[in-house]
Amino acid sequence: MHEIVEIGAGYWSIRGDFKIAGLLNVGTQAALVRLSDGRFVMLDSYTLSPEVLAEVARITGGDDRVAAILNLHPFHTLHCEAMHRQFPAAKLYGTARHKARFPDLPWEPLVTEDPALWPAFAPDLDFSVPPGVAFIPENENLHFASVLAYHRPSGTIHVDDTFTSLPPGRIGRALGRRARISFHMTLPKVLEPRAGAVADFRAWAERLAEDWGDARHLCAAHNAVLDVDRLGADSFADAMRDALARVEPKLKAHAATYG
Repeated sequence: MHEIVEIGAGYWSIRGDFKIAGLLNVGTQAALVRLSDGRFVMLDSYTLSPEVLAEVARITGGDDRVAAILNLHPFHTLHCEAMHRQFPAAKLYGTARHKARFPDLPWEPLVTEDPALWPAFAPDLDFSVPPGVAFIPENENLHFASVLAYHRPSGTIHVDDTFTSLPPGRIGRALGRRARISFHMTLPKVLEPRAGAVADFRAWAERLAEDWGDARHLCAAHNAVLDVDRLGADSFADAMRDALARVEPKLKAHAATYG
């Protein structure tokens, strides 16, 4: 699957393939965003098919109109080199792990997890990194944390792994169940082994629900685009708080050990 989906108000979600063991396609994503000053940026990297690349050129007016590529997930690295080749004029940003993994690419000095970078893309894009969890854990199979992005004009949250969403199955639909968002299942394994880690994470999640709760769309890396009217909640704020409530037992268990 290679497609570009217009969400509206200057946000296009690029849906792509990612196969586990070459068999199970769990999908991946990037996004094209038009900023209010006329610049375009890419959120995350993906090797665009000729058809999608042509559509991006049509939207932007030319590949050189893409001003920046922002790689937001430290473990989503497969397409960095290809996207740089496809948009060589774009400033290239990544996390510390991107820069360490591909030292020969022309990375900008600031990393995407650094709040000092974020005002460069305001007011259209807000960014957030969850505290209290390992951003780049030693166990490379734990892909919880990323830099979350919120495109306010379209009400779209772009997130890789931190939040996940699965639609209800056939039986669930028959029972009237709706989609819901959840924190990635690796959360208990990435909580920092220190006092205050749970409090920091909980406060962040509650603040995110408050600040980004008016979102209307969630674009997650390994799921389809989820609109608020498909949720079993009145708003994304309620859905985020529900996701937090469902992990409270695990948070309390961690806090009981570390404080």
